[in-house]
Amino acid sequence: MKFREFFGELKRRNVYKVAIAYAVVAWFLMQVASQIFPFFEIPNWAVRLVVLLLVIGFPVAMILAWAFELTPEGIKRAEDVDLSPTLTRKTSRKLDFFIIAVLLLVIGFLLFQRLHPNVSPAGSSALEKSIAVLPFDNLSRDPDNAYFSDGIQDEILTKLAGIGDLKVISRKSTAKYKSTPEDLKTVARELGVATVLEGSVQRAGDKVRVNVQLLDARIDTHLWAKSYDRDLKDVFAVESEVAQEIADTLRAKLSPSQSDALATVPTRDTEAYDLFLKGEYEERQAESALSAEIFDRAQTFYRQALARDPNFALAYARIAHSELYRHWLISNLTSAELAEVKSNIDRALAITPASPDAHLALALFYYWGYRDYDPALRELDRAIELQPNNADARAFHGYIYRRRDESQRALAELDRAAELDPRNAQIPWGIGVTYVQLRRWSDAEHEFTRALALDPHFVLAARYLARTYINSTGDIQRARRAFEGVPAESKRYPDTDWGVIAVMVDERVYLDVLEKHFADALKAWDVASSNTPEARLRQLEARVGIQVLAGQSAVAKPECEQTRALLEARLAERPEDRDSLTALAWTYVCLGRNADALRVARRAADLLPIEIDAVAGRVFLAGLAEIEARTGKPDEAVKILRELITAPAGGVVSIARLKIDPVWDPIRNDSGFQKLISEPEPATIYK
Repeated sequence: MKFREFFGELKRRNVYKVAIAYAVVAWFLMQVASQIFPFFEIPNWAVRLVVLLLVIGFPVAMILAWAFELTPEGIKRAEDVDLSPTLTRKTSRKLDFFIIAVLLLVIGFLLFQRLHPNVSPAGSSALEKSIAVLPFDNLSRDPDNAYFSDGIQDEILTKLAGIGDLKVISRKSTAKYKSTPEDLKTVARELGVATVLEGSVQRAGDKVRVNVQLLDARIDTHLWAKSYDRDLKDVFAVESEVAQEIADTLRAKLSPSQSDALATVPTRDTEAYDLFLKGEYEERQAESALSAEIFDRAQTFYRQALARDPNFALAYARIAHSELYRHWLISNLTSAELAEVKSNIDRALAITPASPDAHLALALFYYWGYRDYDPALRELDRAIELQPNNADARAFHGYIYRRRDESQRALAELDRAAELDPRNAQIPWGIGVTYVQLRRWSDAEHEFTRALALDPHFVLAARYLARTYINSTGDIQRARRAFEGVPAESKRYPDTDWGVIAVMVDERVYLDVLEKHFADALKAWDVASSNTPEARLRQLEARVGIQVLAGQSAVAKPECEQTRALLEARLAERPEDRDSLTALAWTYVCLGRNADALRVARRAADLLPIEIDAVAGRVFLAGLAEIEARTGKPDEAVKILRELITAPAGGVVSIARLKIDPVWDPIRNDSGFQKLISEPEPATIYK
């Protein structure tokens, strides 16, 4: 009974409603403090003080609510209050109105935040917890120390990328800006961030000075600036301290494992670390230029770092990544070489099981090494779990889904990658390739145009934009304009899979072939660099294809014999080299060895069926149809073309292209082919 009377008294004295009102007002004041204080550069401890005072004030408010009563005449002691129901109702109504007014104010505040997310300074919203680490200035007297300042910036960025409560922009996007841009607000808008870290590094012998400043980029004001003067051996502590300071400033929540990762150092050997940073610098150059020579230099530095410190897990992971990158885009590794790559990854994981770089390398081993997608996706998931801001892992998700014929999932993952890497031309290019496959021509054009706006020399985007114009409408002149501004030597940019003759000849040169300007196409390859055996063979392969299409096989026979010998020798060493099989098939056509041409073209298609790789598999299937058309097999060729025209294969087969491509001239008057090109192109059905 006493408890019932007590709770009844709490209700009569409006203690319940005061508690609710206090909680609502306190929450509102906390939000205002966290939003407004940073704007006036009031330190974070002031926000914490407000929170502490409001927490302490709660029991005080409850005591006062019990002791005093709000009445129409004002505040009185509870014992002096008239307890008539009328007065109690009036008092209760006043408190109700107060609570409703505060709630309306809170709702208005939340709506304002929702409708104007960029108005508030660095604080609590998702945008507030976003950062771009711009390139660090190299203030050392020796300009060759650029690799070191790049490395410091990259390591700080990498540590931040592991914090799931932050949005951290990829280095590939931030690398396009100056260390201290003049228009910081534009940079922030283009990158989609609230804060930017600028910095500089000065190295003199074993001494290092690192200057950093964190800025609220939307209002171009400092949040803090610090300078670190350390011995070289203490540079790891600087990277960790900077990352931790940023996390604290942005009030990012860190899990215990993320806190541990911030404090982790990759090696205790400063010389090994220095060699590693040189390798990283060369690796970035190699991936940009796709130069085998630069890849060699990068891997040499990684090996030297490992010789200094055999327990340098990150160096094992990065050398594996470098070798796989080269394998995919330049020249295939043998099975034994891939096994060595795997052993390096295993070493990295044995030393540091929670290394996101090692898990990413293992994902690429399964993906690029063997097109084994399920374990690749599992490793990518693990890499993202360890490093939530890993844009590369997101993008590779998308590329794998596309090769599994899951276009919708591919586009969704690539969109996520674009949020973390908004200025990387490869992301819109990847999205555009997916749209081309689906024959969504206008969407593809938009993405390739965006990629070229980000990187006007990005030859892959130009090639696919030209392909979009050819395959959608057969507009050769518009396709030529797609290459404007792209260096002429880009025709030797490697493609992971040739499959069809247009890629073997080079799509830029193939525009002359489409117009039957065969002499111009040959001339383009006459001036190509041939100072290495690889370059000379590449030149011969392209020339053979052009001359076959021009009907000049008899004249080209000596060149074709030379090409055959070189290709057969290569395939003896690398029997599963699909590009060499494609080139050899056309060489056999040149020599009139039709049965051999069909055999090797089928071999290339069988090595990579659609069930394993929906993208490249359809390319090699189209390549088989081309050889069939050239060797008296029109029915078989048309059967494949009919299959491809209804599949996500817009990058290789379309009605518009079939009508103008001279590769199909031998079957152009075939009734089945004529029927095919007279029909409307069906809509592509995709997952």
